[in-house]
Amino acid sequence: MIQLHEVSKIYEMGNDRVYALDHASMEVKEGEFVSIVGPSGSGKSTMMNIIGCLDTADEGSYMLDGISIEHYSETELAGIRNRKIGFIFQNFNLLPRLTAEENVELPLIYQKLPVKERRQRVAEAMQQVELSHRKGHRPAELSGGQQQRVAIARALVTRPSLFLADEPTGNLDSKTGREILQLFHSLHQAGNTIVLITHDHQVAEEAERKIYIRDGKVSREAKE
Repeated sequence: MIQLHEVSKIYEMGNDRVYALDHASMEVKEGEFVSIVGPSGSGKSTMMNIIGCLDTADEGSYMLDGISIEHYSETELAGIRNRKIGFIFQNFNLLPRLTAEENVELPLIYQKLPVKERRQRVAEAMQQVELSHRKGHRPAELSGGQQQRVAIARALVTRPSLFLADEPTGNLDSKTGREILQLFHSLHQAGNTIVLITHDHQVAEEAERKIYIRDGKVSREAKE
């Protein structure tokens, strides 16, 4: 599903060239649950941005579902992000004025789906994260764990081929974090592909395979 080959992201700092990613190569197969783990500044966020089509590489190639994304326009990349990738962020990224239900529905509005289908998909996603009873509440009325469940439902509702989670337990206490990780296991058991990006080795252990990154280089891959 994901194939990065010799991917580099380079920033010019005066006369210096700084490699946020340095000829990084990795693969993720369909249906895998993989963690990308590394310390702060290792290149994890840059890797996530490229995998998620939020940014493009300066060198190397990236294939997503067998399609090279290098020459896509920004409009085409936006379409890939909206249909193929379900994003789950550390800070939830919910709109405060909208209810949980409305936050989940938003990507379907962008897809211009009919109202009846939108409502059905939202109801299914809210039920899947066990939050139907809180659908009318705004983010400020929800706990951190509940907000993250809403964010997961928002990712689920587009039926993406890939879930991309950036430090999804970073703002949660340990008990709530375990509950969210269990939800990821349920998604994986249902056949979904998950890439989880984290600095926390204990969280990374939840995945079936770990990819290590340091100083912009994929240093080793470990299959457990």
